[in-house]
Amino acid sequence: MCWISCGILALCGNSRLIFFCLFIILKFFPEYGTESMDSEGKCSIFSGEWVPHKEEPLYTYQSCSFIEDHQNCMKNGRPDTGYLYWKWKPHGCELPQPDLGRFLDLMRNKHWAFIGDSISRNHVQSFLCVLSTVEKATEVYHDETYRFRRWVFPSYNFTVSIIWSPFLAKAAIFEDINGVSTSEIQLHLDILDKNWTELYKSLDYMIFSGGKWFSKTAIYYENNNVLGCHHCSKGNFTDIGFNFAYRKVIRNVFDYIIGSKPKGTIFFRTSTPDHFEGGEWFSGGTCKRDVPIKEGEFELNELDKILHDVEVEEFEKISVKASENGVNFRLFDVHPLSLLRPDGHPGPYRFYQPFAKDQNATVINDCLHWCLPGPIDSWNDLLMEMIING
Repeated sequence: MCWISCGILALCGNSRLIFFCLFIILKFFPEYGTESMDSEGKCSIFSGEWVPHKEEPLYTYQSCSFIEDHQNCMKNGRPDTGYLYWKWKPHGCELPQPDLGRFLDLMRNKHWAFIGDSISRNHVQSFLCVLSTVEKATEVYHDETYRFRRWVFPSYNFTVSIIWSPFLAKAAIFEDINGVSTSEIQLHLDILDKNWTELYKSLDYMIFSGGKWFSKTAIYYENNNVLGCHHCSKGNFTDIGFNFAYRKVIRNVFDYIIGSKPKGTIFFRTSTPDHFEGGEWFSGGTCKRDVPIKEGEFELNELDKILHDVEVEEFEKISVKASENGVNFRLFDVHPLSLLRPDGHPGPYRFYQPFAKDQNATVINDCLHWCLPGPIDSWNDLLMEMIING
């Protein structure tokens, strides 16, 4: 129990005893070691394990209308349900079920925006489904592509928006709805995306995220001049790698946040790993596991490792400056807990009843996005804990 280790430290007020006390804690309570603590010595809610949980999900595809077809695993015919009955348990402390009514009270007259790519869209669906067990949100806006949307919880005047910005920076993208590209992406590393910067001052809470789109073929610009590229086959450009571009953009986003002194709380959500095995999405990769795993049981691919390293390193560099500037900027590091849930993806059930006509049909798997309901719902528990209890 967390209180045991905390009690030991409380008794060790004398600095000469502190190392002895830490030795006792680590020896007899190793699960509450330093890897479970944040930089302030508090329990880290992002370090833990998935444990069985008997309670039913807060919502189903029948009770929540915000679930998009590609994440609607149960409606699409996924036969197993075991992946629904797990709960994230941090090492060394408890993660209480959030008081949704209290959270909505705190959000009264506020505006929250999810800014990023399709994983952000996946998350906002979960967020809306969970909160709609108290009061159903009403959609008040969408653009023609449905990539920019806005909802309101009427009784609370609480607004939730999704802002499509997969690079967080200015980008010309030449893809159709199926991801088929006719040309390289033109990405300006030094110009932030006005889709979110123009709304920035009006927002009370923001949760940014980036990641996967940086692995796509792109030409990079700085000061409107070509700086280099990634996986480019046309033109005499130097391949400088996506990691350089990602670090540059993330640094610019963080500097903008720190320098602008926002009125509310800002989170940066780390990128989430995919769980393709036996290939990628385009080469027969699947995600057939049906239970959570333990740390070390799944090998993180190089792309996901680079993305996460960049995010954590850059956040650590600016966290002190953020505090000094009075900016409430938090790292929302769901990467480690998401890595342990290879069972939570749609897989072939991205499509409706994919094996209805042929049990041996070849179906493209989605091992990146998350079933709803599913593991991504725990992100809301963490997010609300950080808001309600700091």
